[in-house]
Amino acid sequence: MNVLHYKNYTGVFDFIPGDDAFHGRVVGLRDVVHFSGRSLDELQKSLAQGVEDYLAMCAEEGVSPQKPLSGKIGLRLGPELHGRAATAAKTAGKSLNSWIAEVIDKESRRNQPA
Repeated sequence: MNVLHYKNYTGVFDFIPGDDAFHGRVVGLRDVVHFSGRSLDELQKSLAQGVEDYLAMCAEEGVSPQKPLSGKIGLRLGPELHGRAATAAKTAGKSLNSWIAEVIDKESRRNQPA
């Protein structure tokens, strides 16, 4: 997946050959924000404009742009993966929940803007 960042927002995009253009959307928002362009420069400008327009609309309506999340996720793991994760957590001296949260935190930072 191709990723672009603007401020603290992340856009994912693909090239659509039939359109001869890139098309993407900003992830993690309450609504869909689409951006597009025929070059990466156009795509970056479209992402920035889309985010700015969306932020202005949210400010006008008095709502948060981000999708609200509870902080809870239910995982379905196969027994083998569950066992390996539990062993890794114990080996690290952590609860399974803490270990999973640490791994998710580390991995999710890989594609964040600097």
